[in-house]
Amino acid sequence: MRPKYRAFFCGLLALIATAAPAAPPAGPRVRIETTMGPIVIALATKQAPITTQNFLRYADEKRFDGTTFYRAARGKRDPKAGLLQGGIDHHIPRALPPIAHEPTSRTGLSHVDGTVSMARNAPGTAMGDFFIIVGAGSTYLDARPGSPGYAAFGTVVSGMPLVRRILAMPTWPGGFSKETIGQSLRAPVRIVSVRRVP
Repeated sequence: MRPKYRAFFCGLLALIATAAPAAPPAGPRVRIETTMGPIVIALATKQAPITTQNFLRYADEKRFDGTTFYRAARGKRDPKAGLLQGGIDHHIPRALPPIAHEPTSRTGLSHVDGTVSMARNAPGTAMGDFFIIVGAGSTYLDARPGSPGYAAFGTVVSGMPLVRRILAMPTWPGGFSKETIGQSLRAPVRIVSVRRVP
């Protein structure tokens, strides 16, 4: 193969690798039942034990029941990509104590299409809000020099078409902060239940 073509194909393969969804973790699976259908995620209990145990405790204690997917942060360049956020929406009566931060530099996970990660303010403040990555271009959420990143802890194994549908739903023009302008869903999607898959 000619050198110029070899360089092109190597670059193409690298791009595909970064955009590809992560392989499903070997840990337990959890079914998020919404009013629009189910989403099933596999948890990376081996790589992110603190974060996954926290998520499972919210599920087992039914703290996610009756919450919503409420935030659709779409990309400016690609509105079909971004992140979909759900959970307790900082509702303190549902909250458990904050957990220690597990950066991707320690877990080896990455924010690629289908990754499930914890929402937070400062590191060590994550409780019961999480988000799902849609599309490529979100690896900036990984830990890197100068940034602790976010704590990825699972992968969607079923239901990504539904996640994309919710991400595309209408949002309000305003926001709670400069970063969240235009990201609040006009009709949040109710999470009926979150349960371990037998």
